[in-house]
Amino acid sequence: MKRAADKRPASVNHGFEDDCVTLPIDVILPLRPLGKSAKSSRKYRQIVASIAQIGIVEPPVVVPNPDKSATWLLLDGHLRIEALKDDGVQKVECLVATDDEAFTYNRQVSRLAPIQEHRMIRKAIERGVPEEKIAAALDLGTRSIQKKIKLLDGISEEAIAILKDKPAAGAVFDALRKMKTMRQIEAAELLVNANTYSVAYVKAILAGTPQAQLVDASKPKKVKGITPEAIARMEQELARLQEGIASIQDTYGQDHLHLTVIKAYVGKLLGNARVVRYLMQTRPEFLSEFQTIAETDAVMPADAE
Repeated sequence: MKRAADKRPASVNHGFEDDCVTLPIDVILPLRPLGKSAKSSRKYRQIVASIAQIGIVEPPVVVPNPDKSATWLLLDGHLRIEALKDDGVQKVECLVATDDEAFTYNRQVSRLAPIQEHRMIRKAIERGVPEEKIAAALDLGTRSIQKKIKLLDGISEEAIAILKDKPAAGAVFDALRKMKTMRQIEAAELLVNANTYSVAYVKAILAGTPQAQLVDASKPKKVKGITPEAIARMEQELARLQEGIASIQDTYGQDHLHLTVIKAYVGKLLGNARVVRYLMQTRPEFLSEFQTIAETDAVMPADAE
């Protein structure tokens, strides 16, 4: 079997690969044993009933075993795997996490990203599972399931790709849906660059979107508590901000490299007592600046977080 990890994008953290993998259950290794009372718990009984009715809607999450064997480590879904074993199932479709640290995964990823959840629900629908059964299995109302099914209606493929593993709520997509394709892409990039997916932030982006970039360009924007004049100023400020971000991105890598080299060189200079003494006597203002540079925290690239 070709391992899905071979396709893993190196720059993505705390998310999932686009495609699921189907694995034999006996090659999936749980990271923790189940408690003695796990199978008698109400949650376990609900999972068993859910699998019997609609199958797996939310797949278990795995990563390839770092020991290079043909096994996979189970990060999430221990009860689901146990229920499948009890039901005699031999194989299961799994999500492949792009972060292989279980501790980090458990702290940072508590549930599927909305886009991934949407895809899982759509797959269940395509298998002929009624919406009512999916709603019961996920403990949601039928109306909520319908919203999740239509989550990506009117959203461009490019914007979906940008937000595919991000915790963007349904209201974020409601706002994006009001924008034209290019503006959706710009807005999605703004959300990712700011690492903020709040409804308030995306509404601010919508308020700052030029009228011509809205799907219904003839309909004036109405934002509660904001005058048309203030909206016009927001559009201008947001345009300038985007230009500034673009210019910074063009030189960020080179500037970061320069800063790292300079910091190391200045730190080495300040380690020489004769140099420090000379600067104190002749250029004290330079010494102060050099010390500030040497004490600067290392700036990590955005994709290293």
